[in-house]
Amino acid sequence: MSVKECGHHSSQRRNLLRLILGATSAFVLLILLTIFLIWVILRPTKPRFTLQDATLFTFNLSTPTPNTLTLTMQVTLSSHNPNARVGVYYHALHVYASYRSQQISLATALPDTYQGHRDFAVWSPFLFGNVVPVSAVMVNVKVNGRVKWKVGSWVSGRYHIYVNCPAYISFAGDRSIAAGGLVASPVKFRLLQSCNVDV
Repeated sequence: MSVKECGHHSSQRRNLLRLILGATSAFVLLILLTIFLIWVILRPTKPRFTLQDATLFTFNLSTPTPNTLTLTMQVTLSSHNPNARVGVYYHALHVYASYRSQQISLATALPDTYQGHRDFAVWSPFLFGNVVPVSAVMVNVKVNGRVKWKVGSWVSGRYHIYVNCPAYISFAGDRSIAAGGLVASPVKFRLLQSCNVDV
């Protein structure tokens, strides 16, 4: 009889392991199905940024070698949240200009902003910089910061957002030579240029 009892316990043990394995598999499958359904329903899309215009206020080039540039410009950036059910929180956004992958202006902080469903946000920061080569140049206006997604009352963790907006700036027009340098009057460039966004 002891042999049958051992076989009976072995059968119970196998059934218990099958039950635990089946319950664990069902639980994992339920979690994956829930994540998939949330993704299908929400379909989160990254925000779209547009560089609307750039106004150049100060452009002062020193002519002695090495040539240096003092630059003051104001850019107008807009952001559009295309999501129908997902809001976006922007945190610690910093805007700066770069030329040939080198930062040429100080980073200007933008205020923390919440952007609702299918909403727009517009910023017009000033950018100040030194040591830039002169001519028609491709200047990139860049934004670095953090973003959170909001669905109902749930808010996600923070993600890094990086925006790159190319702006072709030429300096034709009213220029004058003043005290060893080239000075240009304020110029406004209407760009409406789409930006690359990485989240």
